[in-house]
Amino acid sequence: MKLKKLLNSINPYENKLYNPYVIAEIGVNYEGSMELAKRLVDEAKDGGADAVKFQTYKADTIASKDSPAYWDITKEPTKSQHQLFMKHQGFWIDEMQELKTYCDSVGIEFMSTPFDIESATFLNEIMDVFKISSSDLTNKPFIEFICNFKKPIILSTGASSLSEITEAVSWIEKKGNPLTLLHCVLNYPTLDKNANLGMILDLKTRFPDKIIGYSDHTLPQDMKVCEMATMLGSVVIEKHFTHDKTLPGNDHYHAMDKEDLKQFRTNLKKTFEILGSFKVEALEIEDISRREARRSLVALKNIPQGKVIEKEDLTFKRPAHGISPKFIDTIIGQKSIKNIKEDTVLKWNMFE
Repeated sequence: MKLKKLLNSINPYENKLYNPYVIAEIGVNYEGSMELAKRLVDEAKDGGADAVKFQTYKADTIASKDSPAYWDITKEPTKSQHQLFMKHQGFWIDEMQELKTYCDSVGIEFMSTPFDIESATFLNEIMDVFKISSSDLTNKPFIEFICNFKKPIILSTGASSLSEITEAVSWIEKKGNPLTLLHCVLNYPTLDKNANLGMILDLKTRFPDKIIGYSDHTLPQDMKVCEMATMLGSVVIEKHFTHDKTLPGNDHYHAMDKEDLKQFRTNLKKTFEILGSFKVEALEIEDISRREARRSLVALKNIPQGKVIEKEDLTFKRPAHGISPKFIDTIIGQKSIKNIKEDTVLKWNMFE
C-alpha cells in the first residue's frame, strides 16, 4: 500500500496493532554513487522495506561553518557538520528524479527528506508524503512552507520537549495536513537502555488523533527494539539502511542491512502469529477442550422415576456432554421421567 493511502486510511482510535510500514533510511549512505544508491534500493526491497528514503541538502544551506559535531567522533571523525555535509552533498534534482524512476520500476516507494526550500520544492513533484527531520521540529517557517504542498507529513520528535512537539503539531494542524509523529532519540548511536520506547505510549495518549511511529538510531543487533516499538503501536518504523555496517561514517554503524531487515520481518511474522486475534472468542482449536474438559451435571446417587430433583441429588463432572452446571437452578425442582443411575451425565430429555 502506498504510504499516502495508508496514512489517510488508518483510524488512530482503533485499538489494534499494525504490521508496520517500514522506511529504509538510506540517507547519504550511497556515498555519492548512483550505482550504489540503486543497489541499496534493491537490497531494501529484497529485505522487505516498503519505502526507501534519501536526504537532500546542500552544506551551505543546512549548516553554518561553525557547526560542531553531535555524533560519535570515534565512528565519524569529522568534527564539523558543515564539513561532513560537504563530503556527502551531491545528489540533486536530476539524481533524485532518476532514483524516483528507479524505485517505481522495482516497486518500492521513493522518499527524500528536504533540508531547504529549494529541495522541498522540487521533491514535491516526485513525492506523495513529506518527512520532516527532528532537527527541523522548531523550524516554523520551513514546516509551514512544506505544509503548503497539502500533503501528509511525517515528523520526527527527537530531542524535543512535549511543549515543542505540541507547538509544531499546532502549526501543521492549522494548515490541515494529515500528520504522523515518530518517536525518536536524537543520539548516535542510541543505546538500547536510552531508547525510551515508553514515549510512544505517551505520544498516543497526548495526540490520540495522530498516527504514531518510531524512528530508530539503536544498533540493529537482533532488531528487538524495532519489534518492541511495533508492539507498542508504531504504525511506521524508520531506520537507517546500509549495505555494509563496518564502513566508516556517521550513518553506517547504527544502520540495518538487508539481513537485519529480513530478520525483523521474520520476527514480526512470528510475533503476530503468536498475538493472533484481538477479539475475545472461543477458538475452533479449543472445541475438543470445550466438550471434554468442561463439566456437566451428574447424578450423585440413583434417582428414581418421578423424583423431584434436589441439590443433594446432583454433582458436576467432566465431560460437557450433558446439561451445563450453569443450569443447576433450572434442574432443581424438575421431575425425572425415568430412572437415572448414579454417575449418569444428565440430559434434558430425562426431565419433564
